[in-house]
Amino acid sequence: MSVVWTIAAAMLLVAAILTMVAILRGPSTLDRLVSLDVLIALCMCGLGVWAAYSLDSTVVPAIVALSLLSFVGSVAIARFRVRDDQT
Repeated sequence: MSVVWTIAAAMLLVAAILTMVAILRGPSTLDRLVSLDVLIALCMCGLGVWAAYSLDSTVVPAIVALSLLSFVGSVAIARFRVRDDQT
């Protein structure tokens, strides 16, 4: 069963690295925002994998708080962002 946890962690790590590349290379702020949302979702998945691995449910409120914070932040940025072509 340890192999499953290792594979899950490795896949999440590779996805996080690719998402960081997308954040750094994103041509527009909206692309970077979507990549940041994906990175936060990967962090939540990582916390979920850790909670399943350690059989510790105290991480679940942190996952819920992170998801609510991510949602509110995404809505606020999408609402108040300035277009890239305007200076």
